Amino acid sequence: MSKTYAGDVSPEECWAALASDPRALLVDVRTAAEWTYVGFPVLDGGRRPLFQEWQSFPTMAVDPGFSEKLSAQIEEAGGSRETAVFLLCRSGVRSIAGAEALTAAGFARCFNVLDGFEGPPDAEGHRGRAAGWKAEGLPWGQR
Repeated sequence: MSKTYAGDVSPEECWAALASDPRALLVDVRTAAEWTYVGFPVLDGGRRPLFQEWQSFPTMAVDPGFSEKLSAQIEEAGGSRETAVFLLCRSGVRSIAGAEALTAAGFARCFNVLDGFEGPPDAEGHRGRAAGWKAEGLPWGQR
């Protein structure tokens, strides 16, 4: 089955792409509650990820304006429909849906970050240890 977005990358591949392409963007599609209580990715050189919820807590309803809102943020950040956009969620599922939606909106280079920010639960049921942005030791912060 072919993907309807540019493809999947590991957190480390995403980090390397962001380091090598100053125009590339990272988009965190988790909920505001997750950004606040779980943490968020931190980028080098004063760059900041974009934040656009795919679904909103507590209903977890998909935001029908996701693509339009994110398109505006990308443009405000100096991006275009040819900019490499890396989408990240908790475990790599919502970010696939976001990458598909943004691709359908005309963005050519949308990538899903595999395992997301926290990855799957480990043997003890805790996220952030087995795989994902945090487990890979990439920079992150909390408010």
